[in-house]
Amino acid sequence: MNITDIPVEGYERVARCIDEASGLHALIAVHDTTLGPALGGMRLWNYATEEEALFDVTRLAKGMTYKSAVADTGLGGGKCVIIGDPDKIKSPALFEAMGRFIDDFGGTYITAEDMNISAEDLLNVKKTTEYVAGLDREHGGSGNPSPYTAYGCVVGIETAAAYRYGSKDLSQKHILIQGVGAVGGEMARLLKERGARITICDIKESRVAELCQKYGYESVPEATHLSVKCDIYAPCARGAGINDETIPQLTCDIIAGCANNILLEPHHGDVLREKGILYAPDYVVNAAGIINVSVERHPGGYNEEVAMEKINRIDDNLTEVFQLADEEGIATNRAANRLAEKRIEAAKQLQ
Repeated sequence: MNITDIPVEGYERVARCIDEASGLHALIAVHDTTLGPALGGMRLWNYATEEEALFDVTRLAKGMTYKSAVADTGLGGGKCVIIGDPDKIKSPALFEAMGRFIDDFGGTYITAEDMNISAEDLLNVKKTTEYVAGLDREHGGSGNPSPYTAYGCVVGIETAAAYRYGSKDLSQKHILIQGVGAVGGEMARLLKERGARITICDIKESRVAELCQKYGYESVPEATHLSVKCDIYAPCARGAGINDETIPQLTCDIIAGCANNILLEPHHGDVLREKGILYAPDYVVNAAGIINVSVERHPGGYNEEVAMEKINRIDDNLTEVFQLADEEGIATNRAANRLAEKRIEAAKQLQ
């Protein structure tokens, strides 16, 4: 196993691991541990290059710092990515090697489940490191974070609706959901329960067909989904979907979804503000998964009641962001960053 550090300005540690025996090629980024150890999920993706993976892992790690700060989890921000085809490279040996790589960080990074990673995969990681969170309840963890993330996103959508329309009632609203995986799919179900009209799309057409048949959603091809007129757009796939190319196509009043790094660049938040679109910053809206996992660290262990109480505070956090943005005349993503940075700076003053 060969572990080498990659200098990245503004990050506490970024490292690469190549393990020829298991086929592991992975990166871990720890952005900031001022508020606590860096907790962030493990993602398996078939990146075209290591540069693309490095871009992703560093953006995601920084996002986790801000997400945890606004959500008051007592944690810092980190992330790890494994490079490869999820259908081809998975093996117990690969995840055991990943555990050894995580262990090299000495507890400054704690991993959890993310894209293309299962509970079984995490158990293999746990064989070689203690720094794993979000395991199944039977193994002492808080369980699958996806239902909690989905619920928290719905709380965020209701908060945004209340701020924009004056009511949390979604019964007359048309919501377009891009990406109906574990989180997006559960969001669609919860929003349908609240009376919203739901249109879905996903690169996996079989998943769309399955959900439409089961729940009666409308659907649209993923490639042309932005042509659909809607009240609320919920990006729930990979990030960077709001950019120079897509913004002119938007017809919605609100953007609020579970995807990470929804904006390609910070200035795209300014453009949305100018267009009169209310953007609910992703890391405020989608924080419920990390909130739920963070409760595992409480004295006495995981308590779902405590977790749900903290998840419902997404309403207060998001309202604070919207109010700050209006008071300062700035984009909501910049307001969220200010709130996070203020909390991190306050913690530094106490150290």
